[in-house]
Amino acid sequence: MTKKNLSETKNTWLLVLVAALGYFVDIYDLVIFSIVRVQSFQDIGIPESDMRMDGEYVLNMQMGGLLVGGMLWGVLGDRFGRIKVLFGSILMYSLANIANGFVHDIHSYAVIRLVAGIGLAGELGAGITLVSESMQKDKRGYGTMVVASVGVLGAIAAYYVSEFFDWRSAYFAGGGMGLLLLILRVGAFESNLFNGVVSKQVEKGKLSMLFADKERFKRYVYCLLIGLPIWFVVGILVTQAPEFGKALGAPVTLSAGKGILFTYLGLSFGDVFAGLFAQLTRSRRLAVFLFQVLIIATSVWYLSSEGLTEQRFHWIAFFMGIAIGYWATFVTIASEQFGTNLRATVTTTAPNFVRGALIPSTLLFEFFVRHSNIVTAAYIMVFVLTGVAIFALSQLKESFDRDLDFVER
Repeated sequence: MTKKNLSETKNTWLLVLVAALGYFVDIYDLVIFSIVRVQSFQDIGIPESDMRMDGEYVLNMQMGGLLVGGMLWGVLGDRFGRIKVLFGSILMYSLANIANGFVHDIHSYAVIRLVAGIGLAGELGAGITLVSESMQKDKRGYGTMVVASVGVLGAIAAYYVSEFFDWRSAYFAGGGMGLLLLILRVGAFESNLFNGVVSKQVEKGKLSMLFADKERFKRYVYCLLIGLPIWFVVGILVTQAPEFGKALGAPVTLSAGKGILFTYLGLSFGDVFAGLFAQLTRSRRLAVFLFQVLIIATSVWYLSSEGLTEQRFHWIAFFMGIAIGYWATFVTIASEQFGTNLRATVTTTAPNFVRGALIPSTLLFEFFVRHSNIVTAAYIMVFVLTGVAIFALSQLKESFDRDLDFVER
């Protein structure tokens, strides 16, 4: 290997590390509200009777920010560059998290989480796009695997920071980490593929292009559908652990917070396993299919666990986390399916739209709960969502060896 090639490889892996640390801070800031909600609401004087509804209000504002930010940063990434998005998004959500440490009322809390959500939406998509475009096609799976597996550990960091410090300090820590990372990003280089498209006479980052062509629109929808089961597992099966525990006759009230902790720990391992499996088999589609089967298996294990103990729940949450560990592979597939002039738009909107899809999934789940019970409803949803994901996967072409140097016309 020549000195030039060695230098380029070193710079590329430095870029992977910077993207991974960015996603670490992103996940920390994404989950910190859910972790400190009760403590922070008590401190600013929210009555216990209002905590659930006010919590949904603040969380929905953050979710709204993610949906708006997904479109905003995706378009900006394709028009002005991936690096600019990485700088702009982390600056926005870091300052928002610091501001969250100073709130004293529910409405300012919600507005700041909206701003934070907009900022958080840009991190993963821009990072995965930049890494995918900067690495060799047979190696880029390793890069995106590192980004995701390191990144999801941010949820574990958020849990332990909140255990040892008060909620305001937890927000300050998230903002401070982001600003430090902003300094580390100085000198990061732009994707050569993006630089090559800048001078071309093609439309860049135009959302309407996703809908103007039937084949392209279907390709985009299929990319979204393969990610649906991930957030149902996190947002319903684990988040509603106290309710599932009660229905299953658990001897103690199950902790959703600890469930999230073990799920994200498993998710980190799952991202590594999914990435390595895809590299060994040279097929991302096969990796995603395998993980759909794992989601079914671990969910059935969970929902059939009569008398579920706390320790057993933690183990199940960990294995369900492994089963949804194709998150990075899902985002990488979305990145590889589209040309350079639309890649950031797709890669940034896809994970945020999948997060937002938890809302209709929740509504459908509640419909089944009303007509049966919580366990039966969960069974139905798991099989429906994984079935839809497997069908969508079958409609996408394998992208492992795809050369990403192309544009959408």
